[in-house]
Amino acid sequence: MKRVAVVAGSLAFLFTAVACGGQQTQKQSSPPNAASPANPSGGGGEVNAIMKNVNYHLTDKIIVHIVSLNGKLTPKPGQIVAFDDRQSFGIDVDFASVTLNTTSLTNDLNDYVFAKPDAPFKKLAAIIEGDQLTVKGLLVSKGGIPFSTTGTLAVTPQGMIRVHTTKVEALHLPVKGLMDMLGLDTSKLVDTNKVEGVSVDKNDLILDPQVLLPPPQLRGRLTSIKIENGQIALAFAGKEEKGSLQPLTNTCGARNYLQFQGGTVRFGKLTMDQTDLVLLDMQPADPFDFAMDHYKEQLLAGFSKMTQQGGLCVHMPDYGKINRHAARHGS
Repeated sequence: MKRVAVVAGSLAFLFTAVACGGQQTQKQSSPPNAASPANPSGGGGEVNAIMKNVNYHLTDKIIVHIVSLNGKLTPKPGQIVAFDDRQSFGIDVDFASVTLNTTSLTNDLNDYVFAKPDAPFKKLAAIIEGDQLTVKGLLVSKGGIPFSTTGTLAVTPQGMIRVHTTKVEALHLPVKGLMDMLGLDTSKLVDTNKVEGVSVDKNDLILDPQVLLPPPQLRGRLTSIKIENGQIALAFAGKEEKGSLQPLTNTCGARNYLQFQGGTVRFGKLTMDQTDLVLLDMQPADPFDFAMDHYKEQLLAGFSKMTQQGGLCVHMPDYGKINRHAARHGS
């Protein structure tokens, strides 16, 4: 118990490296952002990050599968990466390959993209049919009439997602006839002023992939989007042609993992300089199920080892497989 508590206290700050960030009050000789020999500019610098084969819980209901990701956690100017405040940093990718299933997409549309009370759509459901995406829901601005739209996915030259509409229905009628009858057009049907990251180009929707998921913001240039095996597969590259991330050495022998190295991070009352941590899957036969908001439960259900270089290898069970009661009480 005591050993687990010590590990929990010293490692917890790294467990939400892509998940959250925090600005909690702590006793120290200088303010968190004050300049120091370790942080001469008052900030903590970038934290290199690699992720492999991870089911990453952005929220309890929105999960992305990270096939692979190389990049860095970049704090806001003058700050350090604070894992209790997911708004304190973004993830700048050198390259990334991620997939999103329709369950998570449905939850993202309802709970994040169109979550505002005055959003034009409600009770949305995403369905993949062959190589096309169908979204069904209620059009709130017209008294909650049911609608469905089907389209193909493509990348614009600006790195946006274009949803090219091939079929739209409302009240089970073709929308073209319904629009003529009601005097509507696409831009009125979707009032994008109420939805961040969504715009209209004639009959197509243009989506900004950098703001369509909960923070921390994934910053990069979308290079590919397609439907594969009933999921949406996205590929990102860095904003610059040449990636800036130096290869990281995985000293933990991990297959499914999140690795963080360099820079400064803060979690709770703890601050770590020259970060060196690998969170790895105790059950690597399937993807590492990592929940950003529940890392402590996973931490307490696992164990850690120190490397010869002074880094830490933290072995964690999948979030969906841990004993919730035991993890919460540290036993």
